[in-house]
Amino acid sequence: MQIPGGWLADRFGFKKVITIAVLLWSLFTVFTGMAWSFASIIIIRFLFGLGEGSYFPSASKGIAGWFPQQERSRAMSFLLSSGTIMGVVTPILATQLKQTISWRSIFYIIGAIGLVITVLFVFLLKEKQQGEKTETSAIPAKQMTLKEIVKTPMIWNLFIAYFSIYAINWGLMSWMPTYLAEVRHLNLTDIGFLSAIPAFVGIIGMFVSGFVLDKLSDGKDKTIAAVFGLLMGVFLCLMAISPSVGMFIVFQSAVTLLFSFNVILIASAPLKMLPESVVGSANGFINTGAQAAGVLTPMLIGFLVQSFGGSYNAAFALLIICALVCAISLFSIRPAKVVVETQNAVK
Repeated sequence: MQIPGGWLADRFGFKKVITIAVLLWSLFTVFTGMAWSFASIIIIRFLFGLGEGSYFPSASKGIAGWFPQQERSRAMSFLLSSGTIMGVVTPILATQLKQTISWRSIFYIIGAIGLVITVLFVFLLKEKQQGEKTETSAIPAKQMTLKEIVKTPMIWNLFIAYFSIYAINWGLMSWMPTYLAEVRHLNLTDIGFLSAIPAFVGIIGMFVSGFVLDKLSDGKDKTIAAVFGLLMGVFLCLMAISPSVGMFIVFQSAVTLLFSFNVILIASAPLKMLPESVVGSANGFINTGAQAAGVLTPMLIGFLVQSFGGSYNAAFALLIICALVCAISLFSIRPAKVVVETQNAVK
């Protein structure tokens, strides 16, 4: 739903799409608590994704509509860091709640909170009125189709960069706990505590990155991000060969910090470089790369670990290659070329 959700936001406005998205995912969160079999959970979670997938591209549309260009990275950092914060807080809260109430009740509570937020969105979210101008993108405002967006090389650069960097993120999220248990011989309590450290570093990194990116000139930001991609590869290598768990967590925190900067840049670049009328579709397409990485990377790493007899060396090599691909994709973006390429796509 990333691409359809973005297109719908461009076509009908972000408020309608984002409100329906939160309504759907809240309802299907409640229905998850009512699930009666494994098959029913799979179906309900699939339908949940129909709502969730529309949220990010329509939220991107809202940011582009209400924030001037020089504040859009900052706004994006607030949007994305909220998910990162709750990714740390929710498992802790849910674990504590599970000791006093049933797992079904947890889904009912979270779904109910979502329904309250849906009502707030109905009354508090507003579309930009005609005549109110915030657009200051590098490309003149002109209606583009999804086909024309996909023909723009910059979009593919960002798609590949987002896929690559989220392959690293999903690889670390899905397999590091197992790695720490099997290779570093840590217990679950220590793993939970140590895994929170890079996450908190990432939250801080996202907030700071948004402010920094809004101060950087177009072009310099992408060069820095490309260098950060290379440095991610270096720190991933150091993670693989680190002699102690403490150094491993330090290097992982460095990877997470660099990841945060690049994620904010990639997510906010279309908002700064493309016409406001197409940013929902563009970010929906780009974010599809991140979602695809979330589907493929955990499976691929599992296959590599199994194929190499339990060794994680091939898995780290895969993540290092992804960091290099991200760096190359970002370094290939040049603002002046983007303007020409997009105008040619429209023609």
